[in-house]
Amino acid sequence: VQLVESGGGLVQAGGSLRLSCAASGRTFSSYAMGWFHQAPGKEREFVAGISWDGGYTRYADSVKGRFTISRDYAKNTVFLQMSSLKPEDTAVYYCARLSRSYSSPNVDRGSYEYWGQGTQVTVSS
Repeated sequence: VQLVESGGGLVQAGGSLRLSCAASGRTFSSYAMGWFHQAPGKEREFVAGISWDGGYTRYADSVKGRFTISRDYAKNTVFLQMSSLKPEDTAVYYCARLSRSYSSPNVDRGSYEYWGQGTQVTVSS
């Protein structure tokens, strides 16, 4: 399984970005997916997750109402739409696939088996 993120960049505070994570393999539809971020000197933290069937999503409190996670089964891709961006959103963003199939997303990064290489998001004030 390979996960490839894209869509990061530099944006001003209040702006928007949409991150994409393209997954290889035929089992994309069987697994929950998550987005995490990691700022310099900090641990990797859960941002958002979506269940294997797309019917359940969960978000970190810091991004609720601003970020939206979604998935496209035809494209084997998961998205993170980020709006009203703040300087504190600056980080490397990673997508990940949950290790257990047919489950809901988990905030624990240890529950995820595959990770992308990350994409940098920088929000200027």
